[in-house]
Order: sequence, then structure tokens, then C-alpha cells
Amino acid sequence: MWFCTECGADSPKWEGRCPSCGAWNTMVEERVTYRKRELRTSARRGGGDIGRSVPQRVSEIKAGDETRIHMPSEELNRVLGGGLVSGSMVLIGGEPGIGKSTLVLQNILSIKSRRILYVSGEESAQQIKMRADRIGRMSDNCFIVTETSLENIFEHIREIEPQLLVVDSIQTISSEAVESAAGSVSQVRECAASLLRYAKDENVPVLLIGHINKEGSLAGPKVLEHIVDAVLQFEGDRQYMYRILRAAKNRFGNTSELGIYEMCQRGLREVTNPSEMLLSRQDEEALSGCAIGVTLEGIRPFLIEAQALVSTAAYGTPQRSVTGFDSKRMNMLLAVLEKRVGFKLAQKDVFLNIAGGLKVADPALDLAVIAAILSSNVDMPIPHGVCVSGEVGLSGEIRPVTRMEQRVREADKLGMKTIIIPQGSLKGVDVSKLSIEVVEVNKVEEAFRNLFG
Repeated sequence: MWFCTECGADSPKWEGRCPSCGAWNTMVEERVTYRKRELRTSARRGGGDIGRSVPQRVSEIKAGDETRIHMPSEELNRVLGGGLVSGSMVLIGGEPGIGKSTLVLQNILSIKSRRILYVSGEESAQQIKMRADRIGRMSDNCFIVTETSLENIFEHIREIEPQLLVVDSIQTISSEAVESAAGSVSQVRECAASLLRYAKDENVPVLLIGHINKEGSLAGPKVLEHIVDAVLQFEGDRQYMYRILRAAKNRFGNTSELGIYEMCQRGLREVTNPSEMLLSRQDEEALSGCAIGVTLEGIRPFLIEAQALVSTAAYGTPQRSVTGFDSKRMNMLLAVLEKRVGFKLAQKDVFLNIAGGLKVADPALDLAVIAAILSSNVDMPIPHGVCVSGEVGLSGEIRPVTRMEQRVREADKLGMKTIIIPQGSLKGVDVSKLSIEVVEVNKVEEAFRNLFG
């Protein structure tokens, strides 16, 4: 049979385009026996001893509070939306060696009130014990088993009756009901569906650890992401110490939340104040091309540094290089500067970088981006203690952004002296108790006059 890696649809022959989802070049061949395929098809059609559910009116359904398990890591709790929901299935994905297993292991070893089963299909029990010794945590409630057979895993579950199940990783688990190798489309789909039924029937949360492919998306069929309740991406560069945990999907919380960790010798350390990590040292000499903006991830404000370098184009075509920001949006901001403000940047190379390795999509960083570009263009540094926040429109106006009061208070808490914000953003807010000076502007030209005099 041929299976689509995007949607999991099957076909008796190869096709260049999937007949179900329309994706190109996603069909892969797998060996499936005819008899077992018929059994699975009849089960999907409702055959066999499958329990029937009873239709209920919406008004008759009893809605209870979501029972959440408070994880030891506050950053993980924030990304999950307040904790791990009982009966949910969470998928954690990331590059090899980024710290997925370390993140999960140091959390479950700190939970003393629940019986936990950790199923490892990649490492031996001795290797996991070495990692537990390295991070300095032990627990008598955590059971380790090295197993790749789904049927044997369920036998261990019946013996131990865990209150939390961890599978590392889902691509290594295989079921006898499917005649294909572990990690294939049909195996991943079958194993994930079986674990989901167990999670919902027994009301036990399940944590899955998954691999990613060379494009950066989760390996395996796309149906895996549809099955689970939450998808957490663990990102970062292995050359640096900082790791970022963000939610790509969350049925029980906000997908805009962000958790930041630092990789240390004894595991992952939470970064509770990311602004200190994202800003350069303020005691150094002021340099041109650096501007501090106040951005928001979920409900969490923090200060971030936008770095720009503008130089004369060495070749005929000027370069536009962006890291951590939308390149099309930067081109739009350059067009606004050229048309509305009168700065000639068409024949100059522009390089933009967001410090700390973050990828920012908040429009409130527009003002910081153009301030950094112009600071580098005129080679004049922005004074210490000055930060900006605001969206730039196509006519050169500074537009208000959400949660401005939170942004101002965060800048004040971190010792900033002045913040430049859009006109009318703090209506009804008393800023007299704050030590920071608030400057309201309406146009890009006004912001530049306040920044450079």
C-alpha cells in the first residue's frame, strides 16, 4: 500500500498527488497484509465489539472543571496553559540533542505525588539513570522501562497503573497489528491512536516525545498533530545555551505563550526574566544600530533588542537579510521610510537581527526596527535607557498596540528611563506613579526627533 505522509490516506498504487489532501510527492510505500487490513477497516466502519456512545443534549452534559497537574517547571506550566490536563495527550518535538528528554525527565522526577511510567525506545535504563544522576534528581515514584512493542507497553501499564505516561519517542514504537517498520506512517498513526484511546478511557495524561525532519516540522504523518491535544516545539541553537519552548497547538490554553530555558551542566534552568537575556549589557558604550523594543508573547511582556546594519551596496543589487523578523514586513518598513520620511535606502544593504535567537511576529516591534535601521544609517546611537513600542502604518503614522500599560510597567521595572509609544495608548492610565518618562508620538518623524534630537 501507498500512504500519504501528510494526511495518512492510503492508495493501492503510487500517485504524484495525494487524492485526499492534494499534497505533492508525499506517497510512501509500506507492506501491509490483506487480512489485518480488512480487520482494521471493519473496526473503523463500526464492526466488532465496539462500545456505542449515547447522544446527549448540550444542556444535559455536565461540565466539570479541568483537572490539571501542576508541573514543577513554571515555564512549562505557562506554555501548557496552567498545567497538564488529565486525560490529555501532549506531543513535544524538537531537533536531536536539543534537550527534549532532559526537560521531561527533570520534571517527572520532581513530581512526588504521582506514579509515573517512563517508556524509552531509544535509551537503555542505565543511560537514563546516568542522566538522572547528572541533573541531580531521584524519585521512587518513577518507573523506567525500555520497550518498543505497543502490546508489551500496555502490559506494563496494566501492572503499574501509572497516573502519568511518558513515551520517548513515538517514532520508535511499533504495533504487531501493522506489518511495517517502526516510524512509518501507519505505525505512528496506529500507536498514537491506541495511546489516545488509553488516555481518554483511563483519564491519564500522556506525554509523547517526537522527532522532527530536515524541514523543521514534526516527523511522521500530519495526522499525528491532529490526534494530540497539544503540540509543543522545543527550539534553540545547540551552539548556544538558551532554549525556547512554544505551543504550536493547545486545546486547553493559549498558543502565544513562550517559555525560555538555559542549558546548564545540571539540566535546564528556567529563565524567569528573559529581558535580561535578550538585552546587551547596558554598561557598555552605546553603539549605533541597536534599538530596544517592548514585545509581548501571550500575556508576557519583555524587552528585546533589534540590531541593524546599513551599509553601501558593494554590488549592483542591495541585500536584504533578516533573522528573527518577517522579511516582507521589513521591506514594507523600508518603503515607508523612503516614501514618507525621505531616507534613501534603495542602494544600501540592510541587515536586521533580533537578539537572543527569538522569532518575533508582534507588530509593536515595528518602531524598534526602523529606529535601529535609521540609527545605523546616520551612525548615531540611541541613548541608554530609551525603548520604543508601536506599530508603523503605511502612511508613516504610529498606531496603538494592545496591552500598552503592561509594556510600560515592564520597561519601568527593568530600569528604563524613557519609552516612546503611540498617541493615546494610555487613556485613563495614571503614569504619575511610574519613574519612567512616557513620550507619546503620532508620526514617525516625531519619534526620530525624540530619539536623535
